[in-house]
Amino acid sequence: WYQRRVREAVVSTQSTGSSGINAEYGDYLKTVYSVVRKAGGLCIADEVQVGFGRCGTGMWAFQTQGVVPDIVTIGKPMGNGHPMAGVITTREVAERYRKNRPEYFNTYGGNPVSMAVGLAVLDVIEEEGLVEHARTTGDVFLRELQLLKEKHESIGDVRGFGLFLGIEFVKSRVTRDPDERTAVAVKAEMYQNRIIVSTEGRHNNIIKLKPPMTFDKENVAHFIKHFDRAVSNAAGQ
Repeated sequence: WYQRRVREAVVSTQSTGSSGINAEYGDYLKTVYSVVRKAGGLCIADEVQVGFGRCGTGMWAFQTQGVVPDIVTIGKPMGNGHPMAGVITTREVAERYRKNRPEYFNTYGGNPVSMAVGLAVLDVIEEEGLVEHARTTGDVFLRELQLLKEKHESIGDVRGFGLFLGIEFVKSRVTRDPDERTAVAVKAEMYQNRIIVSTEGRHNNIIKLKPPMTFDKENVAHFIKHFDRAVSNAAGQ
């Protein structure tokens, strides 16, 4: 049962990061989950990058789609720099796993230091209202980036949720040909201004923004000022 269902599983993330912030809208996951479950498969949500409130709509990104996965994988933000990861699943899946694979061993799993760190992170997210903060700051950030899109022809698209955003550079908005050169040039200038961004996607033409959860509106204004200048300079090269 367990092995068959894992073979038939689908792994999804509500907004993919390394492939270029391809945010999924509408009923996409509802449709996918329905098809997979009718086939007897498991639905797995990857929340390693987008979880713990980053999307601003709830603790988990899959909540934006109104679905409940069978398994959730979590990682990096769980420890705020401390190396941690985890898996959340249903009791049914856990029991089937135990019966089919009775032994699981992890040298560092469940150590008290990591557990204390994880609990502290959850406390800060709740006490400082970081989920709502991600939503409100992200809304401002997205609006400012959309204004830059209107100004710069090289910006083909701006997308994402909360504090998980992507800026796609294109040679032409008509042909949508990817513009890696501009994206890389903008990234390099941002580095010179001590602002770290990364380029992602199949064509390396999408700048991914995933700032700290404490990123505020003042930080947004600082970023936009330097980003605007960097895009202008890249266009003039």
